[in-house]
Amino acid sequence: MKVAIIHYWFVGMRGGEKVIESLCRIYPQADIFTHVYVPEAVSATIGSHRIQTTFVSRLPRAQRYYQRYLPLMPLALEQLDLRGYDLIISSESGPAKGIIPPPGSTHVCYCHSPMRYIWNMFHDYRNRSGFITRALMPPIAHYIRNWDAISANRVDHFIANSRTVAARVQRYYRREAHVIHPPVSVDDFTVLPDVDIGDFHLMAGELVGYKRPDLAVEAFNETGRNLVVIGGGEMLGKLRRIARPNVKVLGPQPFAVLRDHYARCKALVFPGEEDFGIVPVEAMASGRPVIAFGRGGATETVVDGVTGVFFHEQTVAAIIEAEQRCSAIDFEPKAIAAHARRFSDDLFEQRFKAYIDRIMGTGLTPPNVLAVAGG
Repeated sequence: MKVAIIHYWFVGMRGGEKVIESLCRIYPQADIFTHVYVPEAVSATIGSHRIQTTFVSRLPRAQRYYQRYLPLMPLALEQLDLRGYDLIISSESGPAKGIIPPPGSTHVCYCHSPMRYIWNMFHDYRNRSGFITRALMPPIAHYIRNWDAISANRVDHFIANSRTVAARVQRYYRREAHVIHPPVSVDDFTVLPDVDIGDFHLMAGELVGYKRPDLAVEAFNETGRNLVVIGGGEMLGKLRRIARPNVKVLGPQPFAVLRDHYARCKALVFPGEEDFGIVPVEAMASGRPVIAFGRGGATETVVDGVTGVFFHEQTVAAIIEAEQRCSAIDFEPKAIAAHARRFSDDLFEQRFKAYIDRIMGTGLTPPNVLAVAGG
């Protein structure tokens, strides 16, 4: 049996690429297909596989401006010749699942989310765009939205990375999805004794509008408590301008610095709504509680009163009240870290392989795999 896995683009190592890395371990002889591939931006595990790109990669400055070629990606996917492959796995949060599966093959889509910029976050993305993009988005999104919904019929089985995403798959594609949470490298983090915990809270991740990092900064501006912000993104400059002296906005940092702050913070502040949310799991793997907005993937990873606390309105007042509740709870760091292990790489790989074996009707070691990386 030959297998195919499909991912959108390889321009960094974020959550989607971590999933592909795990799939490469499950299927060590896999081939990979993608729209754009930047070799130095991915891990050695992914780079050791044969990677084939669509014609999008040959367009001008595609490695940097690949998202501008989104309208061409459906056409590019449909030109991939996957004949001879028995199992095709697409990794979807953009145009990836829209390949044309050959007769007799099984197409499984691991969905990180239906494309946010044309579905649940269309108006957010459009409102943050410039004049020309705002004018062009409605007709382009209409075309891609129709193609995206139709191409869902080319998928035999959907897997969602959370119940939140499974609900979107049902809403936009009218399809059921099996839930397998994505892999988190929980062994990369350590739990420190109480004496080593610092006098600061932490906010980490991409600093973009829909994640609402401004709420956390404004809340700690108001209380005067210490907050450290790690991450880059479009809001980095604004956060630095509004931050008071008790809020340190460090910007992007090496993993070693992030890991150290995870281990020493009082708690992680997570003000946005995510599809799954790897950052809270990484903080919990370090034994630290999470103050999270009570919607989205965090509701599936954080246990209120045990591994953190929720707030239910995205307001400064709600974050302040949740931080006060969190400070009053005597959390058990080792219990928090043990809970985070439910989302480990090993468990993801076991669950994914078992599901594929079941739908393919085999319990044998997976055969050669073709991984197709689509957006």
